[in-house]
Amino acid sequence: MAHIDVTDVDYFLPDGRQLLNGVSFRIGDGVKAALVGPNGTGKTTLVRIIAGDAAADEGAVTRSGSLGVMRQFIGQVRDESTVRDLLLSVAPPAIQQAAAALDAAENALIEQDEERTQLVYAQALSDWGDIGGYEIESFWDTVTTAALGISFDRAKWRAVHTMSGGEQKRLVLEALFAGPDELLLLDEPDNYLDVPGKQWLERTISASPKSVLFVSHDRELIANAAGRIVTLEPGASGAMSWVHGGGFATYHQARDDRNARLEELRKRWDEERVKLRALVLRLREKAKFNDGVAARYQAAQTRLAKFEEAGPPEAVPLRQNVSVRLHGGRTGKRALVCTDLELTGLMRPFTAEIWYGDRLAVLGSNGSGKSHFLRLLAAGGTDPDTGHRPIQALDLTPVPHTGTATLGARVRPGYFAQTHSRPDLSGNTLLEILHLGNEHRDGMGREAASRVLDRYGLARAAEQRYDDLSGGQQARLQILLLELSGVTMLLLDEPTDNLDLRSADALEQALAEFAGTVIAVTHDRWFAKAFDRFLVFGSDGNVYESETPVWTEARVERAR
Repeated sequence: MAHIDVTDVDYFLPDGRQLLNGVSFRIGDGVKAALVGPNGTGKTTLVRIIAGDAAADEGAVTRSGSLGVMRQFIGQVRDESTVRDLLLSVAPPAIQQAAAALDAAENALIEQDEERTQLVYAQALSDWGDIGGYEIESFWDTVTTAALGISFDRAKWRAVHTMSGGEQKRLVLEALFAGPDELLLLDEPDNYLDVPGKQWLERTISASPKSVLFVSHDRELIANAAGRIVTLEPGASGAMSWVHGGGFATYHQARDDRNARLEELRKRWDEERVKLRALVLRLREKAKFNDGVAARYQAAQTRLAKFEEAGPPEAVPLRQNVSVRLHGGRTGKRALVCTDLELTGLMRPFTAEIWYGDRLAVLGSNGSGKSHFLRLLAAGGTDPDTGHRPIQALDLTPVPHTGTATLGARVRPGYFAQTHSRPDLSGNTLLEILHLGNEHRDGMGREAASRVLDRYGLARAAEQRYDDLSGGQQARLQILLLELSGVTMLLLDEPTDNLDLRSADALEQALAEFAGTVIAVTHDRWFAKAFDRFLVFGSDGNVYESETPVWTEARVERAR
């Protein structure tokens, strides 16, 4: 029997603002539930509280059954950790402790090979075997074969940062779903996955006997995998929760009905309050001249006091209206010309012409080189002149290649980073980022900056540092900076991964109105419908163009 109970959880940010307000819900045995809500309402914070990574200021979280957690950073690991380290991070605590002891004993033996360290190492090996270490290595072999196509022995010392975001996600998901944990808590498990990977995730969640609570903005994943939807709704005093017991097909109607009911209840409460106050005032005036009315006046006062003390019904959730205004500008007719371009070790040479105004979606499986292609263009192509330099201070790793990728006249690339890694923004608040400006955009005063942040639903986060924003808020800020910087070619690497549905709709509308060229890497089946050209990185190493989206390309066939 496995379950999660969240009861009246409150959480306050370090600046004193309330993020969560009385959040309550229950995930029963075998239930598959999606946790949804606008960016910045506290979904990841709530996941951290349930996982025990953060403490609630009020309320409680109780559960039965062992808990496996996929945290939001999976998919954007850029440190020197290995595949073994990543698998250990989602292993049972006893395995983690035994592995740490074994690693320490090995290191000590390397530094000082003597009887004492030999005995400690022998004991660590014995403990590793007793705790089931060799059995879990066999299990990890199954996991790496399924996720990466290679054995654990070949994969274990591979640096995680050399893997694509989708490979990192798939590796951890394979380990969690095949592992012993009865409860799974997954923060954005679909981010970085290609479409076959998302379809695998949908099937795996649905078929699993485990209880699963996952955060997602992917409508198809929610529709196909969630039998219950937990929503965090923003309010003036933090986000509150409500639960829709049906699937996604009936969710929007249920939400509209609920909001209409809350609006009606609040209207009736206000009307009753006005009536009670008017009654108290009327009886007070009468009591001045008639002692017989005094008791009725006192009773009316008591009734009003109790009514106001009980408080109004739950407020109608605040609506976030995101308005994106990407302008662009006229460039040469040929915005990009690729001639015998080969991404070394990734894709075979290909030739393509991208014209001004094209909307090009780059499709293919994870690890095929799509993000490398975008980073090459973001740096200005193969031989950039001054006008082709990116509008951000980006630290882009050079992309090994042969052939050429030449940007057209007046093409100024603007890059949306999939991992949201922006050293140029790190440590600054949103107001500071907009106030300082840079060589491509003017600095803004506090009032003007507040107005433009409000258009992106970021006004309440104006004093927060970039690093402290949610993934969706970071995504919206990146898009805002592209808007302000005068780009004429948008290079978007999975832009909808962290955007809530309303923000994704606003981005799609803005791209339709953008006067320039758009090249986007995406695995979002809904978002891809807005594009008119499709460049597919095939599993055989060939790059080809398609008139319609292609979601069937498997893992690229290359030596591993």
